[in-house]
Amino acid sequence: MTEIVIVANAFGADPVWRSGHFPWLGVAADAGAHGFEVRRELFASDADANHEALAKLGAEARKRGLWCVYSTPACLYIEGRLDHHALATAQAEADALGARYVKLQLGTFTGRANAAAIARICAQGRARLLVENGQRAIDDTLARFVALFDAVAEEGAPDVLGMTFDIGNWHWAGEAPLAAAQALAEHVEYIHCKGVTGSGARRFACAPAADDPFFPSIFAILPRRVPRAIEFPLAEQGLADDARRRVAWLAAT
Repeated sequence: MTEIVIVANAFGADPVWRSGHFPWLGVAADAGAHGFEVRRELFASDADANHEALAKLGAEARKRGLWCVYSTPACLYIEGRLDHHALATAQAEADALGARYVKLQLGTFTGRANAAAIARICAQGRARLLVENGQRAIDDTLARFVALFDAVAEEGAPDVLGMTFDIGNWHWAGEAPLAAAQALAEHVEYIHCKGVTGSGARRFACAPAADDPFFPSIFAILPRRVPRAIEFPLAEQGLADDARRRVAWLAAT
């Protein structure tokens, strides 16, 4: 069985920012999702990120039968250096939530992974560290991710982190998603699913067509066992029905 996650911003960034994450847990659970991705950038204030608030949110998710991903826009590397503070902060917040995964952006990785330091920080927590390919062409090239995973292997810690593979985001970085999947499949532990419309700076996430052959072709390359997340906009009208339909489609594709 492939577990399906709904990412909070699939319900719209503004609605989540205004109402908080709590109201959307029930929608995700009723849609048949297994997990829910909490987005740090959609918190209305820093108070939402204190450990007590995160613990309450995580408890409510578990009550509804959902496990959590904790996503932060922080970068793991800044100008080639490991950002110890960003990683430790994200790990602590994810653990307060009770998250299965903590997800950061890669940032500007330039060659040295500092895998031993990553291992020390992550050993203090429970959430599994994942890095995601984002939408910044300067940081999110295929070559940077290949270099990262080569580096952690060379430093003797190939399992210190895994990858969130965002199918749509490769377009922003000017990379071919199928080529990226072939190069990185062994490191992928979580998949963000979305279509992309437009071009250049006017690209937007969109819902894939149910008969789009691209998604089955890329899922055939990526690991079947890893969770898949809905990160495309769900329909504002009939949102609950659309969420159920999309969960079922993604699980069966």
